[in-house]
Amino acid sequence: MDYPAAVSQADKRKQSLYFPEEMLKEIQHEAERLDRSLSWIVQQCWKISRNKLKEFPSTTEEPGSLPDPREE
Repeated sequence: MDYPAAVSQADKRKQSLYFPEEMLKEIQHEAERLDRSLSWIVQQCWKISRNKLKEFPSTTEEPGSLPDPREE
């Protein structure tokens, strides 16, 4: 069976991500509820939210913009 190049040669790099404990529990709950992997859940979240994230101003784009509170 021939698959399109995008499917058969998909880049599957391993990456560690760190989530607050409560957020991870929620992701795990949804993964169980949907019978999907954690990876699949996070990928779907990214696909759904990436356009919204593009609306956020970059801290390097606007002079005088508020700093990221995690960097203070």
